[in-house]
Amino acid sequence: MRREDVLALVGRLLLALVFLAAAFGKITNFEATCRYMESHGMTMTAFFCASAALLESLGAASLLLGYRTRWGAGLLAAFLLVVTGIFYSAPDQRIQLLKNLAILGGLLQIAAFGPGEWSLDGRRSR
Repeated sequence: MRREDVLALVGRLLLALVFLAAAFGKITNFEATCRYMESHGMTMTAFFCASAALLESLGAASLLLGYRTRWGAGLLAAFLLVVTGIFYSAPDQRIQLLKNLAILGGLLQIAAFGPGEWSLDGRRSR
C-alpha cells in the first residue's frame, strides 16, 4: 500500500463529494435552482440545470470509481470554468471564486497525473 495511492483515492473521493452534493441540490431544488440561474441572465434554465446535474453526477461517478478519470476530471474542470465565470465573477463572490479555483486545481492534478492505483483505471493498466 503506497501512501500516494491512498492520498489519490481520498482526493478523488473528496472532489466527487462536492459534485455529488451539487447535483443532489439541483435535483431536489430544481425550480429554485432554475430561478437562481435566471437571475444571472441565463435562458433555457431547465435544460441547463438538468444538464449540469447529469454532468456533475457522471463526473463524480468517474472520480469515485476511478474510471476514465482523466476525461471525467477534464470535463468537470471545463464545466467549473464556465460556471465560475457566470456565477462567481462579482467582487462579493471572491471567496466562492477562490474555492472553485482550488477545486479546479485538484481536478487538473487528476487530469494530469491520473487517479492512482486504487481505481478502475489503475487496475486496467496493471
